[in-house]
Amino acid sequence: MKFLHTSDWHLGRAFHRVNLLGAQAAFVDHLVETVREHEVDAVLVAGDIYDRAVPPLPAVELYDRALHRLAELGVPTVMISGNHDSARRLGVGARLIDRAGIHLRTDPAGCADPVVLADVHGEVALYGLPYLEPALVKEQFEAEKVSHEAVLGAAMDRIRADLATRPPGTRSVVLAHAFVTGGQASDSERDITVGGVEAVPASVFDGVDYAALGHLHGCQTINERVRYSGSPLAYSFSEVHHRKTMWLIELGAEGELVSAERIDTPVPRALARLRGPLEHLLEDPAYAVHEDAWVEATLTDPVRPEDPMARLAARFPHTLSLAFDPEGRTEGPGASYAQRLKGRSDQEIAEDFVAHVRGGGHADEAERAVLQGAFDAVRAEDSRQETHR
Repeated sequence: MKFLHTSDWHLGRAFHRVNLLGAQAAFVDHLVETVREHEVDAVLVAGDIYDRAVPPLPAVELYDRALHRLAELGVPTVMISGNHDSARRLGVGARLIDRAGIHLRTDPAGCADPVVLADVHGEVALYGLPYLEPALVKEQFEAEKVSHEAVLGAAMDRIRADLATRPPGTRSVVLAHAFVTGGQASDSERDITVGGVEAVPASVFDGVDYAALGHLHGCQTINERVRYSGSPLAYSFSEVHHRKTMWLIELGAEGELVSAERIDTPVPRALARLRGPLEHLLEDPAYAVHEDAWVEATLTDPVRPEDPMARLAARFPHTLSLAFDPEGRTEGPGASYAQRLKGRSDQEIAEDFVAHVRGGGHADEAERAVLQGAFDAVRAEDSRQETHR
């Protein structure tokens, strides 16, 4: 049985103010053609269909067209909600849409209620496990603590229990939206750190034949049976070296992975990260290959050049980001706020603030626990408000 595994469409998202709706529509065209060309048996979309809880109308219209086109193909599609989606909004009409072969799994309570397909070798159970906010589902899943690992583990226990009731030899696939240990992140994913534990072990998915993951934007293999498809488009310059693809997965008669092929997705425009003195970027012929790319330029001149953006745009008309990092300068009092915070979590920034107001005394273990609890509570409250909005 063949599955096309994709995720993180982020419909409605822009790239440094560049509207990507046309590129996202081209991806949907490519998706539909791939399903037809490769005679795919089911499409798996592992979360973050939209970029935000209340997406713009053109994004909703594109999503609607995508659903109609997939339904017209007669190929079952299973979708879950991600941490960017509003699960309740995405799940509106789910039971009705089920009749068209589009299966939306946005309610955590239904994680052990699979979509069951069949071929000559028997049944395949497709379980949709939407993004789980630990503070909101801990009690529902009777998890031991508020953490991604605990709630995902409890949900997977329910899935394995259901699988055990099915006919012997039933193959199984799980869709999930999470940060799994070993995955490589990029700048464009929203942090889902909770309780100080941001990643879950791949072993949480033991017992199923394939785990189709979403959340991380780079296509990657955690192990043979646990994979990220990545986003179909680049959403930050940190993805400059990504090859954007979907996974074409084929499961054999015994649930073995017969093949895993990467299907390239359309690239609207190449990305380039350029660094150096302004005159060097403007004159070096080696940079000619990037003249039509979306460019992030970091200038290293000791003194800020005059009118740098306009001069860069004369050679690189699609320059979208400009930064300054003079060679030889060490981060100090003159460093920008963004430079000083780069790569630091909310927790680390708060602990630094404690040290600052004390004149050097660091937060102790109890204080760190209080800070982490506060961040968890705010994140949970944001999710609750979104759920009832």
